[in-house]
Amino acid sequence: MCGICGFTKTNTDSDQILKNMCNVMAHRGPDGEGRYLDDNIALGHRRLSLIDLEGGSQPMVRSTGDKTARVTSPARTLDGAFCQDKQSAAARGDYAIVFNGEIYNYQDLRAELEHDGWTFATHSDTEVLLVAYLAWGEAALPRLRGMFAFAIWDKKTHELFCARDFFGIKPFYYTEQHGSFIFASEIKCILEHPAYTRELNEEALEQYLCFQFSALDETFFKGIFKLPQGHCLTVRADGTCDIKRWWRPSFAPDHAHSEAETVQAIDETMRESVRYHNVADVEVGSFLSSGIDSSYMAACLATENPAIHTFTVGFSEYEGERDEISWARELAQELGISNESKHITEQEYWDVLPAVQWHMDEPSADPSAVALYFVDQLAAKQVKAVLSGEGADEFFGGYRVYETPLENAKLSWCPKPILRAAAKLLRGLGIRGANYLERASETVEDWYYTNANGVAFSPDQRARLLKKTSATMKTPQQLTAPVYAEASSLDEVTRMQYLDLHFWLVGDILLKTDKMAMAHSLESRVPFLDKEVFNVAASIPTALKVSDHQTKITLRQAAERAIPTDWAQKQKLGFPVPVANWLKQDKYYGLVKGWFTGEEAQRFFNTDELVRLLDEHKAGTRDNTRRIWIVYMFLMWYRIYFVDRKKPA
Repeated sequence: MCGICGFTKTNTDSDQILKNMCNVMAHRGPDGEGRYLDDNIALGHRRLSLIDLEGGSQPMVRSTGDKTARVTSPARTLDGAFCQDKQSAAARGDYAIVFNGEIYNYQDLRAELEHDGWTFATHSDTEVLLVAYLAWGEAALPRLRGMFAFAIWDKKTHELFCARDFFGIKPFYYTEQHGSFIFASEIKCILEHPAYTRELNEEALEQYLCFQFSALDETFFKGIFKLPQGHCLTVRADGTCDIKRWWRPSFAPDHAHSEAETVQAIDETMRESVRYHNVADVEVGSFLSSGIDSSYMAACLATENPAIHTFTVGFSEYEGERDEISWARELAQELGISNESKHITEQEYWDVLPAVQWHMDEPSADPSAVALYFVDQLAAKQVKAVLSGEGADEFFGGYRVYETPLENAKLSWCPKPILRAAAKLLRGLGIRGANYLERASETVEDWYYTNANGVAFSPDQRARLLKKTSATMKTPQQLTAPVYAEASSLDEVTRMQYLDLHFWLVGDILLKTDKMAMAHSLESRVPFLDKEVFNVAASIPTALKVSDHQTKITLRQAAERAIPTDWAQKQKLGFPVPVANWLKQDKYYGLVKGWFTGEEAQRFFNTDELVRLLDEHKAGTRDNTRRIWIVYMFLMWYRIYFVDRKKPA
């Protein structure tokens, strides 16, 4: 785990520019800094060392005259001295790599490459990744098992090849400015390059209000893009850039296997994935909450290492109740493993919000990102890597909203116009059930575009809120339509899963996972988001994933082989953050109202609408928590990046 950055079209100031880019993401890699400069390329790296602690420095340079290893790392140490002369090192190498992530099957790939005659100078997964690319080219990507974002420079052709992993676990941002291609693990690094002029992308704001995260390939910074998951790009010598999709998730339900066989396959593959994700030259810990995902994962890791450390956070106001911490402590005792916990105080939560938004790079309205910040902080005091349970819901059907199509099927006998009329009547009378009837009258493509449906702003609400909108403003349905089209042959539940892989998972879940862990120089590993685990999950028929009253059916059964039934069958609650209650208090109502009537708010929003949201929530007539939080986090982020333009104190 680390941070990478770089750019083409170098000049006499390139080394200082590169140093500035590396410095601003020092939190991603406190163990070392490396910079490589050669004709038309500058590559930077900040290292968090977990594999081959001595030999894995980057940027890594390799000559390819034959298969014999000749590797150099023209890295600058933290005290400012070059390990080797950068120009002579560059002259000896035909390829240079900067890599963020982990290749968990690197030892398997290395054995295969050695069999083919390749030799190695280090024991790092970075060198294996580089050699795999030299041996197999782009075809190496599907053979990798891990999380990655990397760039490889070909000195002979002056081409830069970049790629991002299957599911978008690791970030990769880029822009093209005045003939220079600039990339980095974090947007704030690109902002350090003088070729880029900071400008807000207001189209990103329009979609953020509906999705609660940055939903476009173009970020909140005009001209800075995210390389989509499962994509690679090549920057040619003439400056042109080609983007290609190298992997696409494919769901293919297999009805030939019994439920028992499916459960067996899940358990075997998850245990194998956890074993691969435990490969490191440092200790790997695990998060542990009240949910099935982290509980099952931690139990699997405990079979590999009974001395593991696990980490949990909860909120002080829930102390004495059945909160995350009490569940985690009890399971840790059952498994015979250690557990460290922390109750987050109300004041701590509110005080850390600016730091969270700075680290996120783009505004994020997920309240649980703050809880993740604190559990990462707790874990980083004892370990350098930790397992986390992201991906289980998207793979195995864990969200309660996935039950909706099955519930709607109960009304399939009723004509759609009647359902819509009944929904309109209920809404007019203020009676609950209107949403249920409306969704029963529509396809998932009509109403489902994110897990924030119903709590974020609808397109109509967005139009009332914004002072101005772009002439080309799209509805959420227009954004999701191409993704739904790729999954048109699948049932409705699986289409929802497919959409979440492309929007919710990568745009919300994995963004906060990476940025909050890296804020504390911690590597977050996600065993559920493994290509072999996905292959098993993608073959499970919907009836073995979700019913109209249960989620993750077969995953729960697999988990019962490792954890008690009470944990395996526990209903999904999400992470309980008491923001709704806080916003009703005079203290926080007044604080947020100050933001909602301030200069930044007046620039973008109809502030009367914002105050109305606050007043409704405080009076208890409507729960506007998420809508309030979406706007509040945007305003805070905007002040940090466009007004103050510096890291919060």
